[in-house]
Amino acid sequence: HFAGKMLNIHPSLLPKYRGLNTHQRALESDDTVHGASVHFVTPDLDGGPVVLQAKLTLRPEHTAEKLAQELLPLEHKIYPQSIAWFCAGKLQCHDNQVIFDQNPLSKPLLLENI
Repeated sequence: HFAGKMLNIHPSLLPKYRGLNTHQRALESDDTVHGASVHFVTPDLDGGPVVLQAKLTLRPEHTAEKLAQELLPLEHKIYPQSIAWFCAGKLQCHDNQVIFDQNPLSKPLLLENI
């Protein structure tokens, strides 16, 4: 019923760090960038096709809490944008393939490129 019709936002650059505690996991892995992803919902936890991502450079002073605070405004940009595209018919998902403006995406769109 809902395949290709539900979008979710997740606080990591999927496919990295599905599930919980993403900020802490990124810090513990000494990643240099972290971010958020909007993806289509599938039965696999945080495993659906990714539509749009926002990236943030990690700094030594970041804690999981500070990272969450800094990432939140970016999440508030990419989720509404993705929903607007979906509602306008510009964004679709067919057979686990993201279609944007009638073109299949080979990789997620990035906030800084839209």
